[in-house]
Amino acid sequence: MNATPKNPTPVPRAEIVKLEGVGRSYGAGDLSVHALRGVDLAVRSGELAALAGPSGSGKSTLLNLVAVLDRPTVGRVVVDGVDTGTLSPAGTSRLRRDRIGFVFQTYNLIPVLTAFENAEYVLMLQGRPAAERRERVMAVLEVVGLAGLERRFPRELSGGQQQRVAIARAIAAEPALVLADEPTANLDTRTAGALLDLMVGLNEDKGVTFLFSTHDPEVMSRARRVVRLRDGVVEADEVRAPAARARS
Repeated sequence: MNATPKNPTPVPRAEIVKLEGVGRSYGAGDLSVHALRGVDLAVRSGELAALAGPSGSGKSTLLNLVAVLDRPTVGRVVVDGVDTGTLSPAGTSRLRRDRIGFVFQTYNLIPVLTAFENAEYVLMLQGRPAAERRERVMAVLEVVGLAGLERRFPRELSGGQQQRVAIARAIAAEPALVLADEPTANLDTRTAGALLDLMVGLNEDKGVTFLFSTHDPEVMSRARRVVRLRDGVVEADEVRAPAARARS
């Protein structure tokens, strides 16, 4: 009789983001403002995590540090195994281009480019061949529900459709991490819910790693992990059951 197979040992997931003793201050002397104070945080591959907190809590500052749009005053920020403090301007640009996808609350689409061309843009910067670009972009536009709309310009799309283009652009290059800054802020409740369903699906089905900055309770309810910030420090770090896609 064959022995009952043992359960395989889970393989630890890589740390995509690691902050060690990170602080960020603005100004000097008595006028200095401490946006972050001694933050330690790690985000692993495949997580769907939200940075939450009131205005002034430090969540946007933290997201900007992970995006390498800013540098810490003290401490270390590591993204996809790279200490961002050691990067040259060219190295910083390459890291953002190749390993980080961005979804902004204002969409940040290029108005003179079609949905296809906006989603293709990062792949063009990477120098990918035209055939590969077309295959990837058409595939991601279908995944985000925009098949048949690839020739439309941003002005011809609804807010929700524009945000779907932004998500397609963010994932087309298969980055290690997608950063989303208040991704539902300019959307109505129904559209925001549909977009959250999409991102939860990308996380569950494709393993896309998301880190949100948000104060939206709906976003927090879908996240598998919620890191709560207040006055520049981590107040709580809650791990939850897998998020649900409940909309019909």
